[in-house]
Amino acid sequence: MMQLRAWQSECIAQALKSFERQSHFLCHATPAAGKTVMVASVAKALFERGNIDFVVCFSPSRAVAQSVATTFSQILGRSFNGQIGAAGGSYTYQSMSTLPSELWRVLSDHRVLVVLDEVHHCSGSSWDEFSMGNSWGRIILDRIQGKASFTIALSGTPWRTDDNPIVLARYSQPDGELHCDYEYGLQRAVLDGVCRAPNIVLTDNREIHLKSSELGLKTYSSIRDTIKQGHISYPDFLYRNEVIDHTLSEASKRLSKIRRRVPTAAGLVVAATVVHAEQIATRFSALGEKPVVVTSRTPEAHEVINNFRTSSDRWIISVGMISEGTDIPRLQVCCHLSRIRTELHFRQVLGRILRCQAGEPSDIGGWLYVLAEPSLTEFARRIGEDLPEQNVVSFSPRASRQNADGTMERAVVPEDSDASEWDFSVNGTDTRTARPDQTWQKETTELSMSNHYWKEVLSLFGDRML
Repeated sequence: MMQLRAWQSECIAQALKSFERQSHFLCHATPAAGKTVMVASVAKALFERGNIDFVVCFSPSRAVAQSVATTFSQILGRSFNGQIGAAGGSYTYQSMSTLPSELWRVLSDHRVLVVLDEVHHCSGSSWDEFSMGNSWGRIILDRIQGKASFTIALSGTPWRTDDNPIVLARYSQPDGELHCDYEYGLQRAVLDGVCRAPNIVLTDNREIHLKSSELGLKTYSSIRDTIKQGHISYPDFLYRNEVIDHTLSEASKRLSKIRRRVPTAAGLVVAATVVHAEQIATRFSALGEKPVVVTSRTPEAHEVINNFRTSSDRWIISVGMISEGTDIPRLQVCCHLSRIRTELHFRQVLGRILRCQAGEPSDIGGWLYVLAEPSLTEFARRIGEDLPEQNVVSFSPRASRQNADGTMERAVVPEDSDASEWDFSVNGTDTRTARPDQTWQKETTELSMSNHYWKEVLSLFGDRML
């Protein structure tokens, strides 16, 4: 029998008690806390009490849906494939509109528990007999609300970037605060040893050089200042080899250090696009790494993820395939190189490296490497606020290389043929392949925080800096 964590036992008891007076239960538990085991145990208790006949689970991806089915089957001791004789079935939100009518009739004809995993993906509310919200939320309102005997909604990040209400959720009036029936935050999860302590490393550069035939040479003292001028954007940084190389190098060193104590530890790179993932894989090769790449174009992508879960491979690069709910406990280092800059996504990515493994050293933690873009810096600060006793945030400065005369080298990348395009060089060495008639010189830029930006960032984090 699986040993439940203290919070899981508390939540199960709370859910069963709540179901005596209400049919819906919302659990907010920090990513990587073990929500699926908890809700499967609730289902088991309801079966044993004779309160339900069937369970239907919905999740935001196939990988998560398959993982949910496996966990429910293990906890319930029965098949969970949606077939006759099974305890239930696990599906994606995307499939709801194409599911057979027979499945929906089960909700009306039998006592069914419906589990809505990562429910923040579903917005919706009812007003004067009309359903409003996104497509998934409207289906939940039309086909599940009032028909399922019980519903349990789970979320590690129970809010939406569009501020629309989460389906079936209750909000206080007039302030609009979300009411959760049970909450389990990151601070308690770290203290309980359920989650690893997060370490967030922000990378910036005090000398970012832009060159244009129209405006000449411009030098900026931080990523924030560069983006603020409007000449280049945050995604431009993500595709620069200098940025990629520095981030991968620092993260790879960290992973090697961790693997000396945890030999199976692995790293994740969250890439922006398929092309970006391929670029990152190429840059990794220069470091002697052989990463696994998984994208929507990867044949048998979910099998690739499953194989990586139990392999000894060091790195996996993903574009949207390893996100919320994906359970790979050996992941302990992550490079956030995604274009998505929402707090919801930031925390979900962080959650991929916080799931503890039995017997692992408690002092290693999970390591997230991100660029010091303003929004991401603010999200890191808020994680630090969640853990006031921890030193969560640090920076990754690296001194520039000195010439023989003591001066600092500075890299300037010449403009492309299109004069409207800006190029820049940050975070390390820009190595190019030269034609026979050309010789390219390796140049290095300084990687450190500008004084005014450093002071401003320090003011955000107070005394909790490493």
